[in-house]
Amino acid sequence: MADISDRVRIDSEETLSKKKYWLRLVTFGWRRGDGQWQTLKREVYDKGNGAVILLHNTARRSIVLIRQFRLPAYLNGYSETLIEAPAGVLDGAAPEDRIREEVSEETGYAIGAPRHLFDAFMSPGAFTDKLHFFAAEYDPAARPGAGGGLAEEGEDIEVFEIAFDDAYAMIADGRICDAKTIMLLQWAKGNVFG
Repeated sequence: MADISDRVRIDSEETLSKKKYWLRLVTFGWRRGDGQWQTLKREVYDKGNGAVILLHNTARRSIVLIRQFRLPAYLNGYSETLIEAPAGVLDGAAPEDRIREEVSEETGYAIGAPRHLFDAFMSPGAFTDKLHFFAAEYDPAARPGAGGGLAEEGEDIEVFEIAFDDAYAMIADGRICDAKTIMLLQWAKGNVFG
């Protein structure tokens, strides 16, 4: 991969909002492929890096997913709770540590060491965050809590176990439309449940 630092010049940054996360207007120079500099402005939203995990049970051919209300999806015309893989913002923690905490908070399951799969920028045209993708085997008997998320963070999460093939079919019919969850299901199709 080629370092492009010599092609980018940050001219100014203006904070537009810094309530829960940071929204700024960045004016920058980009040296185009023909060598000419172009000045551009972009709004950039920084909510911090995150982690997401696919909990799977190979013997049962099942996975654990969650449903929760997502205001941005609702504002874009999606009037159902969103089906997702458990995920959360790192808040300064190591990705492996944070995803184990999220699994406990959101699903109630206890897992061992998660397997790191890959990292991805989810919407790099406007968001700075990078998502760390994991997978882990879950044991239905290793569920010391009920999950459901943290009420003080506004979480009201429904946890459910589903056959992998049924979940995978939900991509095609639109019931699963969350990008990170689709990516994990596609990974599992080729690497776990093939």
